[in-house]
Amino acid sequence: MSRMSRREYSQKAALVTGGARGIGNATAKFLAEHGYRVAVCDVKPSGDLESGIAFIRCDVSREPSVRACIRRVVQRFGRLDALVNNAGIASPENGPVEKLAIAQWNRRIGTNLTSVFLMAKHAAPHLRRARGAMVNIASTRALQSEPQTEAYAAAKGGMVALTHALAISLGPQVRVNCVSPGWIDTGKAKLRRVDHEQHPVGRVGRTEDVAQLVAFLLSDAAGFATGQNYVLDGGMTRKMIYT
Repeated sequence: MSRMSRREYSQKAALVTGGARGIGNATAKFLAEHGYRVAVCDVKPSGDLESGIAFIRCDVSREPSVRACIRRVVQRFGRLDALVNNAGIASPENGPVEKLAIAQWNRRIGTNLTSVFLMAKHAAPHLRRARGAMVNIASTRALQSEPQTEAYAAAKGGMVALTHALAISLGPQVRVNCVSPGWIDTGKAKLRRVDHEQHPVGRVGRTEDVAQLVAFLLSDAAGFATGQNYVLDGGMTRKMIYT
C-alpha cells in the first residue's frame, strides 16, 4: 500500500464489482481492513460479506443498473476513489465454436467486458474528481487458451486493451491498470499436490494474492503505474511445457 496513514485512507471509498464471493470478496475485505470504505455490487448477496461493507444489487451488463449503482455509492460515501472491475462469468462455453450460441457469446461479452466500459463511463467523473484509480481483473486467458473458451478469452483480451485505452483517455487524473490472474483457488475445487507443484512458485494462487496486488495498484505507491497488465500466475505463462 502507499505511505498514507490509515486515517487518510479512511476518507477513501472503493467499489468492487462481483464482490460477493471469490477474488472480489477477498479484495473488498482487504481494502476494508486497510481503511477504505467499501461497497460491493453483485447480482445476489453472499453471507460472507463482513459488516461495514455495503452491498448493492447490480447487473453490470445493463447500463441502467450500473448508473444506479454508481449513484448509490456516491450518495453513501460522498465520493469514489477506487473502482475494481472484477465481475465476470468464468465458466467455459461448453462446446465447439461451431455450436456456440450467440446468446452465450453475448452474455459473456456483456458481463466480462461491456461491464467494464459501463462502470468506467459512469464512474469516470467521480474518479477524476478524486484523482482516483481503477483496476480491472482480466485473466491469463487473455494471453493463452484451452479449447472451447472463445467468448471468455475474447472478453478478457478486450479488457486488457480497454485498460490501456482508458488509461490514456482518463489520465492524468485517473490511473487504470489490469491484473491477469492465473490459477487462483477460490475454494470450489479440491487441490492435488501436482496442482501446486506445477507452478514455478510451488503453489496455486490465493484470492489474497490478487487482493494485495490490487490494493497496491490503487495506492499512491503505484503512482507511476498506468495502462499496464500485471500477470499474476505463479510464473506459469513463462514456463515451457513439453509433452
